[in-house]
Amino acid sequence: MKYFSLINKNLLFLLFILLTGCKNDSNIEDLDSLETNIVETVEKTNTGNQDINVSFLLDLSDRINPKKYPNPTMDFYERDAAYIRSVSTAFYSHLRGKKVRLMNDKIQVFFDPEPLNQRINKISSNLKFSFTRKTTTIEKIRDVRKVYDSMPVEIYKLAIADDKYIGSDTWKFFKTKVKDYCIEKDHRNILVVLTDGYIYHKDTKFKEENKSTYLTPQTIRAAGLNSSKWEEKFNDHGYGFIPAIEGLDNLEVLVLGINPDNKNPYEEDVIRKYWSEWFDAMGIKKYEIKTAGLPANMDKVIKDFILK
Repeated sequence: MKYFSLINKNLLFLLFILLTGCKNDSNIEDLDSLETNIVETVEKTNTGNQDINVSFLLDLSDRINPKKYPNPTMDFYERDAAYIRSVSTAFYSHLRGKKVRLMNDKIQVFFDPEPLNQRINKISSNLKFSFTRKTTTIEKIRDVRKVYDSMPVEIYKLAIADDKYIGSDTWKFFKTKVKDYCIEKDHRNILVVLTDGYIYHKDTKFKEENKSTYLTPQTIRAAGLNSSKWEEKFNDHGYGFIPAIEGLDNLEVLVLGINPDNKNPYEEDVIRKYWSEWFDAMGIKKYEIKTAGLPANMDKVIKDFILK
């Protein structure tokens, strides 16, 4: 027992020396107490010194309208804002576990189409952060948590107040913007899509046989994908999204907020099939598709995806 205690003391002393020695590599040594640094270093995530590039694609269609789609537990726009907060907290934790001299990390928010409300666009510009060894400061790292804790919900409130839901052109975003906006060389690129799972925009609505650029509850019903035979019919008739692009093997996607029409017990399965086959066709190797669970339940799921 004495031998075991001696080993523990030596390990703690070694850990203390390592931590205090590493402070010379960072200008954020006063972020928190040494005790917090010890805990975070011992529980360090697998992201290590990876460069991370996190992007959000927000769907500001009428799915966020609390009058049209009320939820007695928690409005869907509030869930979105909480999911964004969980992602940004994971990004913040990644920064905290990385030496400043190794930093080359980004986080940003996108829409498609861009909102007409200039206040929304201004807020979204404030949510764009790029960290390098030359630009990182204590205040800037703290700002990530501060602005992502408060500003996303303001975006949703402004969109709801405008009451001009022009849809979300998610398919076109993947086709024309995702490579330019969301993928950086030698980074771990993560795109977080906030959506109910349906895709529709009046300017991007076309079909190639039974594959399309859109998905709505009405198209699912019209295709007869609302019975126990839905998957057989889906495969036999070649339903799904038209692949928007190829070569997205350097992009990971986390889809949050899936909210299937409860009139069809197979709706969620159909939505997952559309999205998963679409991602496979575009070369995306790592992705998860999650329903609109309560943020308290989703927090660990989100952080595990980002950090592990």
